[in-house]
Parts: sequence; structure tokens; C-alpha cells
Amino acid sequence: MNAFSLAITEAFSLLADLDHRVAEIVLLSLQVSGLAVLLGTLIGLPLGACLGVGRFPGHQFLVIALNGCMGLPSVVVGVVVYLLLSRSGPLGSMGLLYSPTAMVLAQTVLVAPLMAAITRQTIEDAWHDYEEEFRVLRLRWIDSVRVLLHDCRHSLLVAVLAGLGRAMSEVGAVMIVGGNIDRSTRTMTTAIALETSKGDLPLAVALGLVLLAVILVLNGLAFMVRQWAMRRYA
Repeated sequence: MNAFSLAITEAFSLLADLDHRVAEIVLLSLQVSGLAVLLGTLIGLPLGACLGVGRFPGHQFLVIALNGCMGLPSVVVGVVVYLLLSRSGPLGSMGLLYSPTAMVLAQTVLVAPLMAAITRQTIEDAWHDYEEEFRVLRLRWIDSVRVLLHDCRHSLLVAVLAGLGRAMSEVGAVMIVGGNIDRSTRTMTTAIALETSKGDLPLAVALGLVLLAVILVLNGLAFMVRQWAMRRYA
């Protein structure tokens, strides 16, 4: 049996046996990424909707800046958050560096602009369709934002999934601020990178399979929700 086949076989064995190392790493990854996406949703969706509806001086500049932040280099974000949380940084007294909280903060900085940019485009497209009706109803812009967020909630699953995908696949930032500490701040992506460099391919493959399965399941659920919404509200 060659190395590839052996690694795959042992990886499935680890999954079948519910290996505690795999379980701990997967659980931490889901907790960190899930919380980061939740915070990103609370920040990114309202921000994107406000930019999609509002028109004010500097609006175009903010839109360009937001679109630019969609591709923020993760290592740059990691360094900035590291400097903020280090002992000499403004938030150093909180002692958050090399903790899951620091990882959540870094991932939130990465996913919030992405989710906001996608939301802005979605809400702006809907605003063009409903603008005249809202003006006739004399809705305030903040009320228009609320209505459009509710009306486009199923389409905005794309923004949430995009944020989740980036959070789950993140390596650079979480490794810098989390330190990749065993049984403390080791996520699926950082563990895959480490175990591959160490030559522990079965564990790396097992974690990779779990990561792929999680992404596929979440995308499948989102697809079913959108299909159900289209049938119910079409």
C-alpha cells in the first residue's frame, strides 16, 4: 500500500474511532468560526444595507474602501490584531493574545467587510426596485434598511456563507494571534498545516475531510432553505 492510500485509510480510521484529537480541534474550529461569523453578521449586514440604501457625501469612497477590504490579506490582519493585543499594545492589559478570543477577533475583522460588501450589492439591487414605493410611503431610510434586510434575508445567506467559508479556511491570522497551541488554539486549518509539515498525514487528511464535509453540509442546507423560500414566497 502506498503512502497516499495508507494516509487515507488511517484518516478514515481516525474518523470512525472518533479520535479525541480530531474532535477537540473540530469543536474549537466550529466555535471560533461560528462566533466570528455571528459577529460579522451583526456588523456586516447592517453596515452593507446602510451603504446600499443611504446616499451621503463620501458614500462612493466608503463603497470602494469596503470592496477593497474584501481581499484583506489575512497575515496583515493577524499582525494588526497581534499588535493591538500584545503587552505593549492598547489592549494588552486584557491578556487576550494566544487565546480563542483573539482568533475570533481576527476572523471577525476578515469576514465583516466581505459580508458587508455582498450585502450592500444585494440591498442596493433591491432598493432600485422598491425605491419609488418607499418614497411614496415616506419611509425613513433606516426603516427602508430594516424592510429590505427582512425581504432579502434568504438571498443574504450567500453573504453569511461567504463569511463562514473564509472563516473556516483561515490560517494566517489565527496562527499569528492564536499561536496554534495544542488543545487550546489549534483549529482545523492550522492543525492541517502543522501536521502536514510534521509528516502526520492521516491526521491532516482526517481534518481536511471534516472541513470539506462541514462546508458541503452548510452549503447544502443553505441551498435547501433558499429553494424552500422561493417556493413559499415566490
